[in-house]
Amino acid sequence: MKKLLLALLLLVGCAVIAAQTIQRQWTQPLNIPEGGYHLHIAAGESLGSIATRLRRDGVYMHDWLLRVYARRTGADQQIKRGEYRVPAGTTARQLLLLLTSGKVINYQVTLPEGITLDMAVQILASADNLESVLSGPDDARILQLVAPYDTGEGLFFPDTYQFERGATDWQILQRAYAAMQSVLAKEWAQRAAELPYRDDYEALVMASIVERETGLPEERGQIAGVFVRRLQRNMRLQTDPTVIYGLGREFDGNLRRVHLRDESNPYNTYRHRGLPPTPIALPGRAAIHAALHPEDGKTLFFVARGDGGHYFSETLAEHERAVRKYQLQRREDYRSAPAKP
Repeated sequence: MKKLLLALLLLVGCAVIAAQTIQRQWTQPLNIPEGGYHLHIAAGESLGSIATRLRRDGVYMHDWLLRVYARRTGADQQIKRGEYRVPAGTTARQLLLLLTSGKVINYQVTLPEGITLDMAVQILASADNLESVLSGPDDARILQLVAPYDTGEGLFFPDTYQFERGATDWQILQRAYAAMQSVLAKEWAQRAAELPYRDDYEALVMASIVERETGLPEERGQIAGVFVRRLQRNMRLQTDPTVIYGLGREFDGNLRRVHLRDESNPYNTYRHRGLPPTPIALPGRAAIHAALHPEDGKTLFFVARGDGGHYFSETLAEHERAVRKYQLQRREDYRSAPAKP
């Protein structure tokens, strides 16, 4: 009887020691350097595979314990795919909570306002941790997405987009397209009365011109007002950015008179009345708002002053005087865009 009791006490003692050891192994910090540990979990990867990798990398040698605890709690069925940053000091329990939380590492890429779709595709193609699958702005997937339009120019919203490792440039563009549809629909629904646009696409065309012509944000409404009044009076828009867009890769940075006289360029608003056939850039929300809420006034002309802003005129004579002052006698520090702070 005494021997049986002694054996039971020994078993209980061993069980207590084992439980304490397991508890210590479960709650002690993993072997992670100060800079942290990056763990990328592929779609469908099992906890067993993850545990084996942790053991192989010397992060957690008691991989069996991770498997047992995860199966017991059901956590092995809740692991979220993605890339995780595991900080130093993390315990096995905390690691399992992290892997089931889905708090993966997020990256970001910015598509600036006023760039072309071609530039946007190039930015996405060169972004770190973003997979490039598009062939260019005329990729069949893009053209199918923006149908019935023949080009996606202007139809993608410029913004900063968050993404996880493994995302593609196509996925980002799909989000940018949905964002533009949402912004344009809201702005169009609240547009001012008696605007010279047949539909929201023409408003988008105008917004892209305003975006490209604006140096100072506070001038967007004024510039939109000038162009809207010119349309209403059947005057040519006569804006350089549209001509430059139409020239494409032919443009070498110097806009010449021969370019302004070229009637074969459908984007030459010096020769063709009305709006160009498509947007010329990706306009931001402020430019879209300005195109749909142009400032009232009588000005019909503007010219760059050389400090990033413009001089606005009501008459051709006043405009020609401004051209002589600001363009023909340019200051040494002349610039078309405002100085950066």
